[in-house]
Amino acid sequence: MNLAAKLRKADIWLIVCYLVLVIIGWTNIYASIHSDLGGSMFDFGSRAGKQFIWIMVSFSVGAAILIINSKIYEVLSFWAYVATAILLFVTIFIGADIKGSHSWLQLGPVSFQPAELSKITTSLLLASVMSQFGFRLNSSKGILRTALIILIPMLLIIAEKETGSALVYVGFIFMLYREGLPGWILVLGGLFITLFITTLTTSPFVSLLILLGFLAMTYGAFTGRTLRVSLIAAASIALLSFLPGLMRLDVFSGMDLPRPEFILLGLSLAGTAVTGYFAFRKRNSLLAILAGAFIAGAMLVFSVDFIFDNVLQDHQRKRIEVLLGMEEDPTGVGYNVTQSMIAIGSGGLTGKGFLKGTQTAYGFVPEQSTDFIFCTVGEEWGFMGSAVVIALYVLLICRIIMRAEKSAEAFTRIYGYCIACCLFMHFFINIGMTIGLMPVIGIPLPFLSYGGSSLLCFTIMLFIFIALDMRQKR
Repeated sequence: MNLAAKLRKADIWLIVCYLVLVIIGWTNIYASIHSDLGGSMFDFGSRAGKQFIWIMVSFSVGAAILIINSKIYEVLSFWAYVATAILLFVTIFIGADIKGSHSWLQLGPVSFQPAELSKITTSLLLASVMSQFGFRLNSSKGILRTALIILIPMLLIIAEKETGSALVYVGFIFMLYREGLPGWILVLGGLFITLFITTLTTSPFVSLLILLGFLAMTYGAFTGRTLRVSLIAAASIALLSFLPGLMRLDVFSGMDLPRPEFILLGLSLAGTAVTGYFAFRKRNSLLAILAGAFIAGAMLVFSVDFIFDNVLQDHQRKRIEVLLGMEEDPTGVGYNVTQSMIAIGSGGLTGKGFLKGTQTAYGFVPEQSTDFIFCTVGEEWGFMGSAVVIALYVLLICRIIMRAEKSAEAFTRIYGYCIACCLFMHFFINIGMTIGLMPVIGIPLPFLSYGGSSLLCFTIMLFIFIALDMRQKR
């Protein structure tokens, strides 16, 4: 079957969204650099010209994906995953050092980021494993297999000091929830994020109080004693909250006492031991889960400083501190976001017009053609243009989910949800950081940001799903 016949079977909305976003990206890349180099959009020495070449390459690869037999993605998913994992591992040692990150491989004149490719291979292997007959996500074996598939590339990417790309893998939890992951795991994930932020902005003592209060409320909700347990928990936490103040009294001034969080931890561990004993005696799985959740939460609370100081890079720490209000630095690490918000805000309702953005023309926003491409849209096309771009992403993601839900094949459904999660995380984080709602972690806006490997990998990711969806229609 030729390409024209294939395209007639493809989902037209997915292709239209893709084409429009790519064209918008290309024109805004030109707008972001035209004042520096001049020339036309087809000047192959400029970023706009180079992006045009990558657009043509991506179109060709997308067409090839539609022509070949889509069964190959299931057959080769494991080996593609292994090959990408090896690439990620090798990149740790031989990758080019770009702004502190070792995530780029230099292939002659072309730089390539294996982390982008790993999102595709991870999605394919997840779809392959989870669509197998007899697979159950709610079993310990099922959870372990999926966790390993996600964590291996994620940890390798973190080792490359590319924390932003690793964060995208967290989005797979939405796919896992759709496929039967218990909802309480999502709730625990939200709790641990809250504990991390609270520990950074306040103290481990406050985080432990929040953890104890949450676990008590959970126990009350599951046992039907919400009011009684809530009153007891509120009274206990209120009394414990006075502990730091009591330790500052003169009567304790000469004593070498542990810090309040360690005293609270000791008391809590004693209570956890008693809870664990009763859970074992009465075979109460709820008490066992809550005891385990407290231990995991406490470990997180007391490892926050290590993670923050040793896993994150210096510029990432600074950006998080500025975002959380721990530090004010409008001319340092906060400069990018400040200028980005000025650019977006100055666009008003309809924008200043193509190539008429002053923030863009005078280069006030660093990395404007890559990570901060959205602020070019906001300044030159205003609220209306920004709304159109956001609507296109929402339509694309919703259309992928809708087509995935209609698929009779589990492989297509799971892969569709995987790429929808990847696109959503990139879209949400990138636009969030340009308007000051997320830390600046340096990930591209799909199909818009300058970058050949990014555009090519997102094209491959999307067109594999289109090919799988076409097979379903046949």
